[in-house]
Parts: sequence; C-alpha cells; structure tokens
Amino acid sequence: MLQRYALQRSSVMALKSHRLHNLTDTTSLGVAKKPRTMATESSSSSMKDAFTKYADYLNNQNDKRERIVKASRDITMNSKKVIFQVHRMSKHNREEVLQKAEKDLAFVTDQFVARLVKELQGTDFWKLRRAYSPGIQEYVEAATFCKFCRSGALLNLDEMNTTLLPLSDPSLEPLQINVLDYLLGLADLTGELMRLAIGRISDGEVEFAEKICKFVREIYRELTVVVPFMDDSNDMKTKMDTMLQSVMKIENACFSVHERPMLIYDA
Repeated sequence: MLQRYALQRSSVMALKSHRLHNLTDTTSLGVAKKPRTMATESSSSSMKDAFTKYADYLNNQNDKRERIVKASRDITMNSKKVIFQVHRMSKHNREEVLQKAEKDLAFVTDQFVARLVKELQGTDFWKLRRAYSPGIQEYVEAATFCKFCRSGALLNLDEMNTTLLPLSDPSLEPLQINVLDYLLGLADLTGELMRLAIGRISDGEVEFAEKICKFVREIYRELTVVVPFMDDSNDMKTKMDTMLQSVMKIENACFSVHERPMLIYDA
C-alpha cells in the first residue's frame, strides 16, 4: 500500500515538472527577440538619411547667417565713415567733401552691399532679416544723408532699390530693402541732420540750418501718421521719441539765433 502511494506521488511530481519545463520553454520562446527584418533596416536607414539632411541644412543656414552678420557689420562700419565725411562739410569745402562722400558711398555699395546681395539673392531673405537689418539701416542713413546735402531732397525707397538691381543676378530674386528698414534708417537720419544743423549755425549758415529744420519737421510729421499702423514698430516708436528731441533741438537752435540780436538790441 505504501509502495503504491509512493509510486503515484512520484508520477504526479514528474508530470508537474514536465509541465513546468514546457511552460518555461514556451515563455522563453515568446520573450525571445525577433530577428531584424529587411523592412526594419530600410526604415531605420531612411530616417537616418532624413535627419542627416536636416542637420546639413541647419549647418548651412548657420554658416550663411554668420557670413551675413559679418557683411552687415562691414556695411555699418563703412557707412559710418561716409556720414563722418559729410560732417566735415563747411561753406568753403562743400563740393569737395560731398564728392568724397559720394565716392565712398559708391565703394560701400559695390564692395560690401554687393557681397550681402550675393549671399541673399535667390533665397528667402526675409528669414534672415534680423541678421542684416542693422547694416541696411546704416546704409540707408548714409545714402539719404548724402542725397539731402547734395540736393535738399529725400532719397526714396524705390530709388534705393533701383541702385541695388545691377548687383543681383537677373535670373534670381533680387534683394530689396524693405519698408521697415528704410523707415528705421530714415529715423536715424534726423539725428545726423540735427548735428549738421547745429554745426551750420555755428558756422554762420543759418538759412541752411532752417532748411534742415523744415525737412526734419516734415519727416517727423509724416511718420507720426504711419507708425501707429505698423505691426513691427517697437523699434520705430523708440526712435520716434528720439526724433522729436532732434526736432526740438534744431528749432531751439534756430530760434536762439533769431532771438539773440533782438535781445542785444533791447539791451
């Protein structure tokens, strides 16, 4: 009886062990890593190629942006030299100084602006506007400053863009100065005209200073109408405050010239 019971128990234990072994084998087979198929390898390769392409595009854009920033700095620096040259003008050397300034401005256009145009033509240059905007604003300031001192008139945006067309490849979209950069450069022009007016008064050219005062006042009046409707006008609003100060300085200087003889006469 005992032998029979022991035999049955050993048979049950053996059966359980066999079932457990089969279950372990089945689980291990289910968990086992599936072999990589050709479709998986192809998908991984195409994704890698796509990200490599994106990385190359971003690297090229970053390199282009650095070149554009460098070109903008060169335009800014050399345009300032043109402005400083104009400020050397007096009633005795007016023609000589203006000819030198216009020659320097043409050099800036042909050398530095042309390099910027070459980098930006045929591309979506609006995306890179922040990189070259400071240089363009300074260039607008120098060009309009020379134009006013030569003829007493304002160099408008269409005339400036016309001068840039020969620098571009006719088969590609040309770089054009946008309205915002032109207006920002025009706002800076009023500060240079204020300095010029003060200098002309001290040199005895009161009529020229009054002409500058009238010109700056007209620019300020027209911009007060335009600026409230501009979308990206934070910089412009700041410059409008500075422009108003320039107008007031010129008006006070011109007024003091006419008021001084009256005070001397009354005394």
